[in-house]
Amino acid sequence: MEQTRPRVGIIGSGAMGTLFGFHLASCCDVTMLDSNPAVLAGIQKNKGLSVNDAPPRAVRVGKTPRDLFGSTIVFLFVKAVDTLRALRPFAGELNPSTPIVSLQNGVGNEDAIKAALGGAVPVVLGITTESSLTTKHGRVRSSEEGSTIVGSGGASPATSRAVADLLIESGLRAAVVYDIRPHLWGKLVANAAINAPSAILDCVAGDLLKDPNAARLCEALAEEAAVVAAALKIHLPYANPWQYVSEVISVGADSKSSMAFDLDSGHQSEIDHINGAVCAAGRRIGVPTPYNDTMVRLVKAREALQSQRPAKAKPRGA
Repeated sequence: MEQTRPRVGIIGSGAMGTLFGFHLASCCDVTMLDSNPAVLAGIQKNKGLSVNDAPPRAVRVGKTPRDLFGSTIVFLFVKAVDTLRALRPFAGELNPSTPIVSLQNGVGNEDAIKAALGGAVPVVLGITTESSLTTKHGRVRSSEEGSTIVGSGGASPATSRAVADLLIESGLRAAVVYDIRPHLWGKLVANAAINAPSAILDCVAGDLLKDPNAARLCEALAEEAAVVAAALKIHLPYANPWQYVSEVISVGADSKSSMAFDLDSGHQSEIDHINGAVCAAGRRIGVPTPYNDTMVRLVKAREALQSQRPAKAKPRGA
């Protein structure tokens, strides 16, 4: 008897949604959903999703959230600031046993998912070092050298294991851990040290190591976040925060952070879920976070100032 392929819904069809959707389409029936109609139209024009020079893999394009209600698993690839908006239409409609998998930046995504769908929803949280860059809607370039770690955010250990197994079956590197918090905070420390400084300076990651002032700021941000993690009794998956952050910067030296793209495009940044999350945790446990506080204020100030500026006139012929 032919086995039924899992029905996977992907909310957020940008670079990471496209990369994971492409791989999952090899063993699952994938439906993509995005708030930007141009993205979905591009996927249809591309006849599916493609990575590097591989031929497109067919996927369904959802027109409304209803098209994902029958999913057996849902992956969430929207910005952390968009989680509630993206999931509210699924409240009371999605099967309550359907796992929601979040590989988003920052911490606090579990709370937002449960606020939208209810506290009993099986949430699988994770981090990924996969990277991809959109070349056209439905097409990305990727080194495909990363890996993904998942763990329970309320889901059973068996569910977390099943998610990892599905990713491995799709051709991705994946592992499951008992406690995902050290890995979430491990990534948070790196994001807090890299994203906001590179966004404010409008530079690629590698430039942060070339300038001594930028490097010292990044180091201070990383060390401060690590102190908060230690006060929370979270053991980071590395011994030296700055050494780890330096390695992350070196690997993505030619890339701009997602926060830099957010500030350029006028999209609300994830600052509250990254540096802001470090600050909030610090306040709860009485650990000062002056460096991260400053980055939050700088990014929010830039967002506010940009929103007050008139839109740039398009050049003739554009």
